[in-house]
Amino acid sequence: MKIAVDAMGGDKAPAEIIKGAVLAVQKYPCEIILVGDEEKIRGELNQSDLPITIRHAGEVIQMGEHPADAVRCKKDSSIVVATKMVRDGECDAVLSAGSTGAAVAAAQLILRRIHTVGRPAIATPIPTPRGTTLLLDSGANVDSKPEHLIQSGIMGSLYAEHVLKIKNPSVALLNIGEEETKGNEQAKETYQLLKNLSTINFAGNAEGRDIPRGKFDVVICDGFVGNIVLKFGEGLALTIMELLTEELTANGGIKLLGKEIIEKTFLNISKRLDVSENGGAPLLGVNGCCVISHGSSDARAISSAIGVACNYVNSKILERIRTTL
Repeated sequence: MKIAVDAMGGDKAPAEIIKGAVLAVQKYPCEIILVGDEEKIRGELNQSDLPITIRHAGEVIQMGEHPADAVRCKKDSSIVVATKMVRDGECDAVLSAGSTGAAVAAAQLILRRIHTVGRPAIATPIPTPRGTTLLLDSGANVDSKPEHLIQSGIMGSLYAEHVLKIKNPSVALLNIGEEETKGNEQAKETYQLLKNLSTINFAGNAEGRDIPRGKFDVVICDGFVGNIVLKFGEGLALTIMELLTEELTANGGIKLLGKEIIEKTFLNISKRLDVSENGGAPLLGVNGCCVISHGSSDARAISSAIGVACNYVNSKILERIRTTL
């Protein structure tokens, strides 16, 4: 399996991206092609005996650029070159931790949407006490119609079942209340369509608090809401950990409970909430595997995201989505 990795995308590129690629080829049965400035990549890539090669790309799409315009104008950018490698059959998947908008635009313009899909969706796995909740869309599209949310529900259900290995995954619609009469017109219309859909296990409305509790396996919403939920959750988790540390330090809690117990507890919680363990979110609904990582991804997160790409390809999820839709 060949994975095209945008070596220039992300806050810690190219060093952490390259380190992540090295970790991945030692863990997963794949070959990595690092796409970007060849001179900079070679300066960071110290090992030559691994299945890692380089494809030069002389341009980089920056975070502040308009995604679609940049993809059209910067033909030699790392994300455009990497995505074309998937389109041309040279690679099985593309991974980027750079501009999410650019990655989505490149996938839509180069790989194209599956012909029955109106809006592709980013499917982000969220760790919960019960396992994983898949949230989609988490940022690909800010304006979605009910039919787009229906498609997200179907694609998310298939991904949860065949990639995350969740049997008969429950699918819920993110709303402001459990009752089917709650929400705006988009939510109410979507609910009625989902209720009559036989291809998924629709479990009703989900409220915001249900996501971190892991009440449902798949939660669907438009990308505007999903991205806010995702970033709010990231910030809240960090804030709670900081407050706990502050309180334990200030009030002698560490001495009272024991340093070893405190450290072990924090370590276990951190592992369960660590996004590096689920470092990539697939863009579902395009003709190819496109995995998007957080801009702050380190080597562990990149390695994990490459594992996500491998699982995506091995599961044949693309064909399952095409067939079901």
